Amino acid sequence: MGDRISTGMSFAGLGAVTGYGWGKDALWNGLLSGKPAARLCRIDDDGGEESGWLARIPEGGAPEDGDGLFIRSYLSSCREAIEDAHNRGWVPGNRVGVIRGTTFGDSYAFRDFYRSYSGSRREFVGSVLTSTAISMLMKENDFHGPATEVSATCSTGLVALLTAKMWLEAGMADDVIVSTTDLSFTPEILSGFVNLGAAVIDEEPLAVCRPFQSGSRGFSPGEAAITFVMSNRVETPYFRLLGAAMTADGYHPTGMDTSFARVKESVATALSSAGVDRSEIRYLNAHGTGTEQCTKAEVTVADDIFDGDLDIYALKPLVGHCLTSAATIEIAGAALAEQHGKIPAPPAFSERHPRLIDGPTEMEDGLTLKLSMGMGGYNTAAILGSR
Repeated sequence: MGDRISTGMSFAGLGAVTGYGWGKDALWNGLLSGKPAARLCRIDDDGGEESGWLARIPEGGAPEDGDGLFIRSYLSSCREAIEDAHNRGWVPGNRVGVIRGTTFGDSYAFRDFYRSYSGSRREFVGSVLTSTAISMLMKENDFHGPATEVSATCSTGLVALLTAKMWLEAGMADDVIVSTTDLSFTPEILSGFVNLGAAVIDEEPLAVCRPFQSGSRGFSPGEAAITFVMSNRVETPYFRLLGAAMTADGYHPTGMDTSFARVKESVATALSSAGVDRSEIRYLNAHGTGTEQCTKAEVTVADDIFDGDLDIYALKPLVGHCLTSAATIEIAGAALAEQHGKIPAPPAFSERHPRLIDGPTEMEDGLTLKLSMGMGGYNTAAILGSR
């Protein structure tokens, strides 16, 4: 992206299905409650008694959309976002593109497919091909712009938004529907994250996931379907993505380069592409997994680039780590914060970073830096605001 100042793009509509329930209002009310979306769930679905704290999507959605929560939550969040955008004055252009972010996708469907596949062509197409969901959305809405999927581990959501921004700036699309959905925490995948020392399921989330606080042990797992309508053809957007950037560490399959040089580079490039000075950044909407390396990386950014002069909040203690939707659910929180004038920060419980926000707090003027860091060194940064 170099030093070229981008034109940015607006968040015209928002749809959400989260551990708090179905709809963006459920997400906002849940965040303000200060209570985690996670609940005790059975994680051994072969009949065992093992259970753990997970922020899983509750049952719901339209049965006619298909079997399973994956397709139902995807289409529900898309419909809510499109309706929301129309209510905000969005008039779709001729070329509406669709981008879906995925990390594991519908792990339950894959597992069931390989256990019980009977040779049905319909079962194969509907249950396994992750692109089927995009085709269903485009048919339902008569969209004919470009369509694709992106995957960059836990940075996927922000990479999907960056891709949409490039499509708009290149004239490839007039508007872009960006949606992320993961229903991934089967017992097999969950045990992998636990064995890595990243996920913690044996205690209530606020007791273990305390980013920027002492005593943090890692993240609680979560699920979400989040959709944004991205457009510059809207009367009253939530806010704008002013600039964004991505780098890669090229260092380790799961760990981060301990110098955090590429993380800082992504932030510097995002600031440059947005055409803003670091002094204009008021908030850091953190990746905030609660792991030691993530906290060190984000504190390094705050100290080295911003001289510690910005307020910090992290939403994973409340919503869980939603993998492909990690960035998007946290940006959804920022969008709703802009609308309601309040930062929905979780409560703090132990010794904390001096700039960590403790509980819901009135929002002040300034821009927001969103950081997202994916396993394997996928670093993304975005500048959000109403300029």
